[in-house]
Amino acid sequence: MTDLRVLKAADLAAVPWKNGGGVTREIAAWPESAGIDDFAWRVSLADVAVDGPFSAFPGVDRTLTVVEGAGMELTVGGRQHLVDVRDTPHRFPGDVPTEGRLLDGPVVNLNVMHRRDRGGMAVLVSVVRGGLPLLVPAGSTVLVVALDAPARLVSECVTLDRYDVAVATGWPGILETEGRAAVITIRCP
Repeated sequence: MTDLRVLKAADLAAVPWKNGGGVTREIAAWPESAGIDDFAWRVSLADVAVDGPFSAFPGVDRTLTVVEGAGMELTVGGRQHLVDVRDTPHRFPGDVPTEGRLLDGPVVNLNVMHRRDRGGMAVLVSVVRGGLPLLVPAGSTVLVVALDAPARLVSECVTLDRYDVAVATGWPGILETEGRAAVITIRCP
């Protein structure tokens, strides 16, 4: 059964961060009616233009992937983490005080957040190039985010331009990229 939604980057509204320190464009959240304080999971793109604190998200685990720019130095609970390799996911708890320092100008981060008290929830973030068969495991949602050049969902004849997103549940297919695409798999209990 095919269940595929395509979200165009131009339709993703920029809203202030929870702490007001920047802007983010929410891609998807579950449940769909959830707000910033009651989502089970949430995926967004954040524009980071200045150094400063990250918003606190009690009970939430975060995966941050720098997809544009030179990177950041994160200080999570007093420990420094150099996030200077694009397309490499970095996990950290969202309820531990976190500061970000830009290494060389603004960045765009792909953020995946999920509640750790949801037993059995699993999140996998990968950045891929080339071709990849996509399978959506039962009870899961798969998101494909085109990060630069177009990405194509071959079996559906869908082309994603930069920062366009495909959200799939119950859909098998083939992904072909000319550049990079993020593939996010979220399994909910």
